Amino acid sequence: MALHKPYTDVPGTIIFDAQQSRKGYWLNQFCMSLMKAENRLRFKADERAYLDEWAMTEEQKQAVLARDLNWCMRTGGNIYFLAKIGATDGKSFQQMAGSMTGMTEDEYRAMMVAGGRSANGNRVVGEDGDAQAHRQPQGNSARKEGN
Repeated sequence: MALHKPYTDVPGTIIFDAQQSRKGYWLNQFCMSLMKAENRLRFKADERAYLDEWAMTEEQKQAVLARDLNWCMRTGGNIYFLAKIGATDGKSFQQMAGSMTGMTEDEYRAMMVAGGRSANGNRVVGEDGDAQAHRQPQGNSARKEGN
């Protein structure tokens, strides 16, 4: 019996539930390894070799190599853990989040200081708000992958 998940119809949102947690376990473990300086150095010296030490899917590895955080999230990544990749690359959280929305760091910061995105038009998929997939840079790639 499949679990009913009414929250999957929120545009621009991937809910990190138990299923996502299981899907992204090794991806998130890899990210946590970046908390140690020696692991960050090893990763930056040969990213592919370091990723191959982890039981991640090839898709997860490609998403990390591409630094596509939206793709990482679709494959089970949690932004708390994924932030370690950005920090390893010397990026602020605002830079990372901006890259996920198509905004610059300053645009993202200004949006958040102003209270974030409006819920108007963004409560369910199919409305006409600015968080809808067709209004996002990742919208086309997300639709191609069936999300």
